Amino acid sequence: MTERWRKFLVIGASLFILLAGGFLVIRQGIWHANAKKYRQSQVPTLYLHGYGSSYKAEESLVKAALNSGASSGVIRANVSKSGKVSLKGKFTANVNNPLVEVNFADNKNGDYHQDGAYLKAVVEKLQARYQIKQFNVVAHSMGNMAVAYYLLDNGQDKKLPRLNKQVSLAGHYNGILNYDAPKDASLRKDGAPKVQTNSYQALLPLKKRYPKQVAVLNIYGDINDGSHSDGRVANASSKSLAYLVADRAASYQELVIKGKGGQHSRLHENRRVAQRIVNFLFLKS
Repeated sequence: MTERWRKFLVIGASLFILLAGGFLVIRQGIWHANAKKYRQSQVPTLYLHGYGSSYKAEESLVKAALNSGASSGVIRANVSKSGKVSLKGKFTANVNNPLVEVNFADNKNGDYHQDGAYLKAVVEKLQARYQIKQFNVVAHSMGNMAVAYYLLDNGQDKKLPRLNKQVSLAGHYNGILNYDAPKDASLRKDGAPKVQTNSYQALLPLKKRYPKQVAVLNIYGDINDGSHSDGRVANASSKSLAYLVADRAASYQELVIKGKGGQHSRLHENRRVAQRIVNFLFLKS
């Protein structure tokens, strides 16, 4: 290698380091500027996956919260089939808006009371470890049934931390297409399903038990193929949550995602969904 080429390489490497360093400084500046938009809080947000899935399905939503500057830490809560919870990672004392990826080993359990009990075990573990008094939850698909039945069975227990905000993503409160959903999926004028599954009927006491302090965001998809569904769950099934909770919740809002991005499994990978969830949970009012 000639002396001339050595100089070119040295200059090129130096420019690359300067540019990379400058980009890093700019990126950090943008991150800190964005972080100022979000409230400072140590209330944890739990992310729950759906049937047959794992924490990996919710990683896009978790990364969106971290990359935006809304959160500064994440741990994982692994739940065994016996209900034992082990936490992977630790929160520092100054963590902002901590995130918890919940991972159910028993991820195909159709006993929703049991799924709710698994969620309770996670909440109690966080309460014992970090003395939490409140929590938020983001759930996809069957994870929403774990939340609903947790609230049904434990929502009035004052010894447990209070639910603060709930995000329902692709919830199948009145059944799943081609599985247990009724043929008539329509809703009455009051928002209740005309034909109700046994699981939905079991949730009816929530109309009087749902915690009044909770703000709710209900997100569902419509793939625009005439089925009025996300491909797996009818929109009416997702929207039937309103009949159960809207009269008692501190606030209730819905967001429908139309087109390919509204497909059942694509919803938790959708950037618009991710940003809406971040804003709903963490943006300063």
